[in-house]
Amino acid sequence: MLEQFRSKITEKKKIDGALSILQWDLETCTPKKGQEFLSEIVGYLTMKGYEISTSKEFVELLDKLKSNLNSLSPIDKKEVEIISEEIEKMKHIPSNEYQYFSELVVKAQGIWEQAKLSNNYKIYEDKLQEIFDYTLKFAKYNRKNEANLYDVVLNEYEKGMTTEKLDIFFESLKEEIVPLLQKIVAKGNPKRKLNFYNSIENQKKFNRKIGEYLGFDFDRGVVRESEHPFTLNVDKNDVRLTTKYVENTPFSAIFSTIHETGHGIYEQQIGDGLKGTILAYGGSMGIHESQSRFYENIIGRSKAFWKGIYSEAQNYNPILKEITIDDFYKEINIVEPSLIRTEADELTYSLHIMVRYEIEKELFSGNIKAKDLPKIWNEKMIKYLGIAPKYDSQGVLQDVHWAGGLIGYFPSYALGSAYSVQIYNAMKKDMDIDKVLENGEMDKIKNWLGDKIHKYGRLKETEEIIREITGEGLNPKYYIDYLKKKYSAIYNLDI
Repeated sequence: MLEQFRSKITEKKKIDGALSILQWDLETCTPKKGQEFLSEIVGYLTMKGYEISTSKEFVELLDKLKSNLNSLSPIDKKEVEIISEEIEKMKHIPSNEYQYFSELVVKAQGIWEQAKLSNNYKIYEDKLQEIFDYTLKFAKYNRKNEANLYDVVLNEYEKGMTTEKLDIFFESLKEEIVPLLQKIVAKGNPKRKLNFYNSIENQKKFNRKIGEYLGFDFDRGVVRESEHPFTLNVDKNDVRLTTKYVENTPFSAIFSTIHETGHGIYEQQIGDGLKGTILAYGGSMGIHESQSRFYENIIGRSKAFWKGIYSEAQNYNPILKEITIDDFYKEINIVEPSLIRTEADELTYSLHIMVRYEIEKELFSGNIKAKDLPKIWNEKMIKYLGIAPKYDSQGVLQDVHWAGGLIGYFPSYALGSAYSVQIYNAMKKDMDIDKVLENGEMDKIKNWLGDKIHKYGRLKETEEIIREITGEGLNPKYYIDYLKKKYSAIYNLDI
């Protein structure tokens, strides 16, 4: 039975790999007029995977394996459990709707990019509404005992997560972050020095150096450009990152690259014993984002990290020779309400997530429609950050996630930020992190994360991993204390 099972899994993984490469191609280099046919290919291959997973032969094979779970290895057992859950969801969705939705999100991503570049929300509005409608319909198909439909989609990205838990989580952040932000805004910021011209070619060279320095293996990965940065895993030996370069703000791409490198290192360090299984990918979106946020903020925005690489940074960015490391550290940690989530500072970032979280909840409750989003978006930005975009390209059009059908994903960014600090506190017990960073000993950090988190892939649930590392589950107190301590020091605040 296991041989038959493994054969089917291998077949499905090859289809998934092909779909990943198509997705990569669509977001990096497919000509606009080629997107239509490629979306049809995506739909076709998606249905091939669907047919394998829901076939009578495979379902019967799974049932036999489930009746003998105790005789299976931990890896085989976990695979059977995960696939059974996924098939149960697929079985409730009509195959024609499943295929249509797969093609819809591919087309929508192309339209989203056009809408963003032309600042024209209207050309995207109907497709977005359709995506929300289908997601809502699929949630109804798969609803069990969830308190509301939004909980169904949250569970897709963070198992066991509910609106009730997130409301408490975000409320605790809001109570502490908003007053701290107000104190910082009242203090004011120094004049920025890091918005300077640097050719994209030069930026590419330095960003590659950063990736190598952090430990990303370019023999098993590549970096390209896309409108919205992302990481994609075809296999642990084929991990693909993207970033977006802007000539006059080179540190935008640098922190984007560091963020995606965190994702990429995770995927490259999946345990070899999981190769060929469906477990050979990073875990929940929350634990995945904890790794990218850990690299981007806890490492990338620390003074110790830049002490270890500052002379190299000066070679590619000569203006840094005129900026002390202390001034540099303060500027890369400037707190200031901003419009773009991916450009947001570490403190205000979760407020951007709250905007999206609340909008998704309202859409699922039926209180608002896609046509209302620009207005609702601006109102919430004013409520939490005190600013609103003049153009939709700086507002509701800035993220690709909804176009890709990733509704319920955004809370994982805030959860990941909280997890990252809990992980950081545990790591500090095993090493002097500042000393390690100053000495450029990045492998020590990479290996620690590999041993504690990365090697498990999907074999362990996020809750289990966090408890093993920290001795407790999600606790936002560490994240809040970290932010208060760091930014009160930078801004000389009495807290």
